[in-house]
Amino acid sequence: MRLALAIIGLLASLCLATECSAQTGAEDRAFSVQTLTQVAEPVLTALADGKLKSALPTHDWEAARAHFAPLEAFGRTLAGIAPWLELGPDDSAEGRLRARFIDLSRRALVHGTDPASPDYFNFQEGSQPLVDAAFLALGLLRAPHQLWDPLDALQRRNLVAALQSTRAIQPNESNWLLFSATVEAALWQLTGQGNLPPIERAVQSHQQWYLGDGTYGDGPEFHWDYYNSYVIQPMLLEVLRVCAAHSNALGNLQPQIRARARRYAAVQERMISPEGTYPVIGRSSAYRFGAFHLLAVMALQHQLPPELKPAAVRGALTAVVRRTMAAPGTLDAQGWLQVGAVGHQPSLCEGYISTGSLYLCLFGLVELGLPASDPFWTAPPEPWTQKQIWSGADVPADHAYTKK
Repeated sequence: MRLALAIIGLLASLCLATECSAQTGAEDRAFSVQTLTQVAEPVLTALADGKLKSALPTHDWEAARAHFAPLEAFGRTLAGIAPWLELGPDDSAEGRLRARFIDLSRRALVHGTDPASPDYFNFQEGSQPLVDAAFLALGLLRAPHQLWDPLDALQRRNLVAALQSTRAIQPNESNWLLFSATVEAALWQLTGQGNLPPIERAVQSHQQWYLGDGTYGDGPEFHWDYYNSYVIQPMLLEVLRVCAAHSNALGNLQPQIRARARRYAAVQERMISPEGTYPVIGRSSAYRFGAFHLLAVMALQHQLPPELKPAAVRGALTAVVRRTMAAPGTLDAQGWLQVGAVGHQPSLCEGYISTGSLYLCLFGLVELGLPASDPFWTAPPEPWTQKQIWSGADVPADHAYTKK
């Protein structure tokens, strides 16, 4: 295992030492895997040993959020790394590393949902548990073979009971509707029994809140932030996938929702500068490269718009992660994330933020669910849109998506 980590780390360090603009797909992947494991490991190792509540930092500024932070940290970590976990173990250095993280994730999942565990999560007190139970559910939907199938009957009952307990929490008329919907979609997919009304309500409301050009309101109003990417569009896609798998009529909306998501992905790709920076705007800026969750999801699902070359998207996403992780203060001395978009920036903290919240950044690495042999990783480097434009290349004009 140490050898696997050393190989991954060596490849990643070579990437960091190279300032050229054309890293290979293997280098990009090595760096992304190193980032995923570096960020996720403190959460998973602590929880796998039943010690997350005692290990997770609780600063003065987040004292009021301490009861929510462990589930925040794990739910968000799991949703981000699940596509990579679902690839399963193999005999490569990365595959052996992945086997270790699969084991950690399963053990962590069992601890967090066992009422007898000292690390049993808060699933009912306050409203925040609904949010992160939904992220946990999203992780289960993304890696059912690695996270759900191996559980024994008692472990499954504990997990189902934990998710069901969040039904007492009423979501706001906002993206929160998708949290209830995602929990029910996971229960439906994994057990065959879920409540359909929360799913119907979330989908129908977001149909009403669609504003055009691939963008939804967060509720009836538009917000300049990244919640279309953090939550709205990825969760809509996943909920409708489950509906289609169960031959529910809502599944027929998939082509329409996917077309909107493609447009939003195209916009996201254009927001990445030649240097790998992007506009830090709106709520939850401390979620860092999680801002590009939707673009990464579309790459993972082979649903990028035709004007985007996968290798260019790979380069753009990896450039953002490189810029972020290179910023001093991103991690504290013990390896836990600190508040900030670029390094440690305490003023970006908001009232609903805890250290656990910050692990949503891992959503920006879901493209690692594509195997290393996928063209996304093997294709030669390509410049992304802004890199082309600012080098003087003649790039086709951008146009709005006008269909409903």
